Formats: sequence, structure tokens, C-alpha cells
Amino acid sequence: MNASTDIIAYQGYPGAYSHLACTRVYPTMNATACESFVDAMFMVDNGEASLAMIPLENSTAGRVEEIYRLMPKTQLHIIGEHFEPVNHCLLALPGTRIDDLKTVSSHPQALAQCDSNLKALGLTPMAALDTAGSAADLAENPRAGHAVIASSLAAELYGLEILRENFQDKSGNTTRFIILAKDSHMPALDADERFMTTIMFTVRNMPAALYKALGGFATNGLNMVKLESYMESDTMQVSSFHLDVEGHPHEQAMQYALQELHFFAKTVRIIGTYPAHPFRFTQQMKTDD
Repeated sequence: MNASTDIIAYQGYPGAYSHLACTRVYPTMNATACESFVDAMFMVDNGEASLAMIPLENSTAGRVEEIYRLMPKTQLHIIGEHFEPVNHCLLALPGTRIDDLKTVSSHPQALAQCDSNLKALGLTPMAALDTAGSAADLAENPRAGHAVIASSLAAELYGLEILRENFQDKSGNTTRFIILAKDSHMPALDADERFMTTIMFTVRNMPAALYKALGGFATNGLNMVKLESYMESDTMQVSSFHLDVEGHPHEQAMQYALQELHFFAKTVRIIGTYPAHPFRFTQQMKTDD
């Protein structure tokens, strides 16, 4: 058995939220840290890892734009999605009391998401490159009166004490991850299962091309849940699109919609069909209520 089949790659320090997502979805796989998204994705492309866990968007911070630019440069396929609630923890050296704290370090986004709680405790924020990296740094260079904001997994890995859980100002902050593989894992069509299909395409240079390309999804009753545009070329003249649709390519309605897309689009690439994560439907029910 090839050792790479046991590896799932992610970007960040051990203990990062991407690492936490790996352990949640694939607890028996060997999660391997990479310095960049490119490194993690190309580990899969090169056969050095079986899967990659990549964040695509966050409910507070928005999309991770870099991923949209990287995907066309690989031949990777999306085989699954995972929604991970972000639970920021206030961590410190064992035995530290909250009253002892004076400074706190973390990634700027994490600091911003905990701003009100930091002000309530009178802590001075210090920006760092990574949440888990801040935890690793504190473990290696102990400082009295200093805390970090990171995951519970980071606390476990670096021997830090959790002083406060759910330290973020607002609950509900969630990151959507996509799971990438080198080969397509098209699931069988199942009437009892809900599927997502992700498509990348560019449109022809003609009036209302995007409107016409997407018209087939509307007329066939398919729910488009996400549409992102980005410039793929260096000329700034070609717009590419990333589309998430609720449906399976083997459904007749989806086949009709894809035929229309192909007619009006210049290029079309289905980069994955996978089971829709249950988180989607819990949020849908809350919205309906």
C-alpha cells in the first residue's frame, strides 16, 4: 500500500482549523501540514497525498479568493465538502489566570472576531501569521501574561490551557472546506440523497452570454447556490465563473441545463459532484423558520 494514500494535506500549522477539519472528517488519515495552499493541492496532484482539505469560504470573512485562481491550474476534483464551526479558544500556559493576562496574539481575522471580548478583558492584541502558529510560539517561548486565540486542537497539541471556549463575539462563524482528490469520485445517483455539483466555465464574447448560459438551470428548476466570478487570464479580458448547483449530472433536469450551458459557454469543466453536507439543510430550516 502506497503511504501517500493515508495522507490528507492542509495549509497551516498543526492545530490550525484546517487540521481540525481533517481530524473531524478523516480521523484515521495522517494529516500533513503545508506552508501554502499551492503546496497542499500539488501534494495531491503529484500523488504525494491522497486528499487535500482546503477552505473555500467563511461566513464572516468571505471567500478565499486564492483557491479560485489555483483550481484551474490543477486537474483535481472535489469529492466532498465539510462545514466547520469556528470555535475560537483563549489559550495560555498552564496555571495562568485570566486576571494575569495582558497581551494576546493570533491571526488578524481571529483577533477581529474576538474584539469585544478582548476589550472587555483589557487585552492588547498582537497580530500574527497563524492561529496555531501563535500557540506553537507560546509553547516554545513561554511568556507570562500572554495568551493566544486558537483551536482546542492547538491547545491539545502544544500543551496549553483553555481559559475560555467560544471566545468569538458572535456565534455561527463557519468555514466551508472542499475535499480535493486526483481522481473523480462520481457518486451513484440516489433519489434519497441530495448532491452538489461544482462547475467552472468561461462564456463566449456575446451579449447576455452569462444570462443565457445560466438560463437552463432556472428553466429546469435547479437551485444555483453559489456563483463566483474571477479573472483567470493575465489580459483581464476573460471572466471565469465558479458555480455550485444542487443536483447530480445524471438527473435529466441537470443534463438539459448542462446542454444549454455548453451551448453558450466557451469552456465547461465539472470539477466535482458530491453529497451535500447536512449543515446546508440545518441552515435552510433556520431561514425558513
